[in-house]
Amino acid sequence: MDWDGGGGGPPPRVRGLPIFKPPYSRVTAINLNTGDHAWMVPNGDTPPEIKNNPALSGMTIPKTGAQTRPEVLATKTLLFVGEGSGGQPVLHVLDKATGATIADVAVPGSIGSVPMSYAIGGRQFIAFWVGDRTPSHPAELITLALPGPGRGGGTRTMVPVDARRGAGGQ
Repeated sequence: MDWDGGGGGPPPRVRGLPIFKPPYSRVTAINLNTGDHAWMVPNGDTPPEIKNNPALSGMTIPKTGAQTRPEVLATKTLLFVGEGSGGQPVLHVLDKATGATIADVAVPGSIGSVPMSYAIGGRQFIAFWVGDRTPSHPAELITLALPGPGRGGGTRTMVPVDARRGAGGQ
């Protein structure tokens, strides 16, 4: 079989499944002092078209990662990871030291931009674009407020910001 992954189209499939061994994409932490891989995790869950493929009926499929390029924001202790354009509509929050999942936050569409972070009045916010490139769901800017000390909600709760009131709550 002649096939080159240089952008000439999607890889070949057999019975609807990619011929390449997963993970299909991953997030890898590299120790910059040694070059060693500190940890690796798949970029998201297994895509529905693979998870629900009849050829895999009755099998337990671990996370394979999305078949997309992740969009990543690193902070002091966390990584915010979107599966990328065409991925599942979820913002994954990972522990930067271990790669463990802290939270998976549902969003209204595939994350198509690198998340950004900013702070107002000592409160941290994460903003990114989502959209499924369809008339029914055009691009939309999403902003989430992270809980801070004394704000309740624990470390797993992120609150969508009401765009009409702004990030400062006015």
